[in-house]
Amino acid sequence: MRLDQAFRHGEPTFSFEFFPPRDEVAERALFSTIAQLRELDPTFVSVTYGAGGSTRTRTLDLVVRIRRDLDIEPVAHFSCVGATVDELRCMLDSMIGSGIDNVLALRGDPPQGEAVFTPTPGGLEHGHELVKLICGNYDVCVGAACYPERHIESPSDDDDMAYTRLKQDSGASYLISNLFFDNRKYFDFVARARRAGITVPIIPGIMPVTNVAQIRRFTQKIGATLPAPLIEAFAARQDDPDAVLQLGVAWATLQCTELLAAGAPGIHFYTLNRSPATRAILSALRVSQPWRASAAGAA
Repeated sequence: MRLDQAFRHGEPTFSFEFFPPRDEVAERALFSTIAQLRELDPTFVSVTYGAGGSTRTRTLDLVVRIRRDLDIEPVAHFSCVGATVDELRCMLDSMIGSGIDNVLALRGDPPQGEAVFTPTPGGLEHGHELVKLICGNYDVCVGAACYPERHIESPSDDDDMAYTRLKQDSGASYLISNLFFDNRKYFDFVARARRAGITVPIIPGIMPVTNVAQIRRFTQKIGATLPAPLIEAFAARQDDPDAVLQLGVAWATLQCTELLAAGAPGIHFYTLNRSPATRAILSALRVSQPWRASAAGAA
């Protein structure tokens, strides 16, 4: 099923992001995780894509197996890092030929050890160029990324928004946001995006915090911020992993509830290939259905 059809149903979408396992043991563990989440009826799951060919084959293998063995709609991440246009088209031919209907087109991060993205000679420089390449040559639904707190390489909010608009104009049917922990960042971004003429669904990306040191590394890498009260609360619990997990689940649940009640089109969970926190959050959301409050308010 193409995801552009799913967004027309009026119900929020729920989705999970995974990264490809590096060996057979990790693959078995990942499939166990996905199977546990399957009972929550996700709209789709997405699988990340390694730079320089590091996990590209595993990404394709995994999305094909998810569809075949678990009957869940997969979305394959696809980036232009380390590949020429001809190589990108060859990989897309293989991907689409395997029955993949949905692709998340990303520029991609610089390879490990490199601070700045450098386009491959004969390759592409921006995410919107990859969206255009795919939409212009393949009959698939293409999504793209957006950044509520601005892409770390963008010189200004206006510059960042201009590139986001180009992704839509190049054919992207929806956007998935980078992770954030302050919902005002998302609401402000969506308001600015609508003023800029961006009309496609903008799905908020949420990562339940389960490890304080890990989330600090992530936020520093991508330029996201943690609200001061949340930093203080995690600092007070950093020596108690269970307390960190409980707070992370509670905070993410509150985030999702507010987002859905305000009309967000869904939630995309960054799972880090684990299921307990995400299962707890989505189970609570399925019971409370905060999006019904949004519909009632609109009526």
